Amino acid sequence: MAACDDSMMTISTSESRLGRYFGVRASGSTVARELLAGLTTFGAMSYIIAVNPLILSAAGMDRHALIATTIIASAIGTLLMALWARLPIALAPGMGSNIIFAQVVVLQLGVSYRTAFTMVLIGALLMLGLSVSRWREKIVVGLPPSIRLGIQCAIGLFIAYLGMKNGGLVVDRHGAPAFGDLGDPAVLLSLGGVFVTLMLVARRVPAALLISIVAITVIGLGVTGANGQHVTPTPQQWLDWPRLPSELFFAFDFHEFTSKFFVLLPITLYFFISDFFSATATLVGVTRRGKMMTPEGDIPNARRAYAADGLASVIGAAAGTSTVVAYVESAAGIEAGGRTGLTGLTVAVLFALAWFAWPLIAIVPPQATAPALVMVGLLMLQDLRELDVSSAENCMPPLLTLLVTAVSTDLMLGMAAGLFSYTLIVAALGRRKLLTPVLLSLDAAFVVYVWLMRHAG
Repeated sequence: MAACDDSMMTISTSESRLGRYFGVRASGSTVARELLAGLTTFGAMSYIIAVNPLILSAAGMDRHALIATTIIASAIGTLLMALWARLPIALAPGMGSNIIFAQVVVLQLGVSYRTAFTMVLIGALLMLGLSVSRWREKIVVGLPPSIRLGIQCAIGLFIAYLGMKNGGLVVDRHGAPAFGDLGDPAVLLSLGGVFVTLMLVARRVPAALLISIVAITVIGLGVTGANGQHVTPTPQQWLDWPRLPSELFFAFDFHEFTSKFFVLLPITLYFFISDFFSATATLVGVTRRGKMMTPEGDIPNARRAYAADGLASVIGAAAGTSTVVAYVESAAGIEAGGRTGLTGLTVAVLFALAWFAWPLIAIVPPQATAPALVMVGLLMLQDLRELDVSSAENCMPPLLTLLVTAVSTDLMLGMAAGLFSYTLIVAALGRRKLLTPVLLSLDAAFVVYVWLMRHAG
C-alpha cells in the first residue's frame, strides 16, 4: 500500500512539474487534455510517415531510409517548438515542397537529390535568418486583423477540403471536382465518419476526433473498397527495428548547385518564399483559433516559435528530407483542447515511437483521418462571425481569400488575393496610413511568389 502511495505521489509530482514548465494551468488546460490533444494531432498527421517517403523515393532514394529521416525531422522539429516556444504546434516535412523536390528539381531538371537537399538547406537558412531577426515578427504584427481572420478561415477551408479529398468525398471527374462515388464502400465509410464525428463533437464527447480516427481504422479492416482491397490494410509486421540512414545525413552537393546556380536559383527562392509564408500562415491561423495570440496580434513566444520553425528546416535538410514546416493538422489538437507545448511534446514522443511501430501507424487509412480534418476545418470557419461587414477593407479581403482558396485549392494564392485586395481598397479610399511598409513589402513578396510559382511549375 505504501509503495502504491509512493507511486501515485511520483506521478502527481511528475504531472505538476510538466504543468509548471509548460504553464498548463495558466493556459486553462490540464495535463490529460494536453496529452489527448497530442494524440489527436499525431493521428491527423501521421500519414506523413508513409506519404513523404513515397513521394521522395521517386528521386532515387531508399524508401526505408526516407521513413527514418521523415520521423527524425518531424520529432526534432516538433520537440523544438514544444520545449523552446512551448506551443502546441507540430512540424513535419511539408506536402507540396516534397513534390517540387522530387518531380521538378530531380526528375525534370535532372540534378541529383544531393543538390536538391542543398537547395532546401539554402532556403532553410534564409528562413532561419529572417526568423531570428525581428522581421518575421514585424510581418505577423503588420498583418491587418481582417487578413489574419481570412488566413484562419482559409486554412479551415483548406483543411476541410484536404479531408474530403483524402477520404474520397471529392474527386476529379472530367477535369472538374465532383462528389465521390457513393457506391464505393470506402467513400461511404468516410461520409459516415463525418456525420458520426459531427454528432460526437456536438455532444462534446471527450476525444471525439481521436475516437473517430481509431474507430474508422478498426472498421476499415473489414470493409472492402471498390478497388477490391480492404480500406485498412493488415500490417505485414507490427514492429520494425529502426535503421540510421547515414547515407542521407548531410547529403549536400554545393558543386553542382554552384555550376547550375542561375537555373536553380528561382526554385530555391520558391522553396524559401512558399514555405516561409505557408508556415507563417499556419502559425497565425492555428494560434488565432486557439485564442492564444497576444493583444497586439502576435504569436506567443513569437521569436522562439519562428526560430524553432526555421531551425527545424535546417535540421530536416541535414537529416535528409524536404523542408520541414508547421502543420495545419495541429489545429486538430487545438480543437481537442491543446494549448501548450505539452501537446507538441506528446506528438514528438509519438513520432519517436513510430520509428519502431511505423508499419502499424502506416495502416491508418485516409478515410479515418478525413472526418477529423473536415470537422476541424468547419470549427475554424466558425470565426467568420467576427467578420466586420460595415467596411469594405474588413469584409472583402477575407471573403476573397476564402473564395480564391476554394477555387484554386492554393492557400498561398488565397493569401495573395486577400492582401492585394486590401491594399487596393484602402488605396482607393485614400487611407494612406493603412498602407504600411510591411503591407507593401508583403504585396511585393507575393508578386515574386506568383512569378516563381509559374517558373517552378
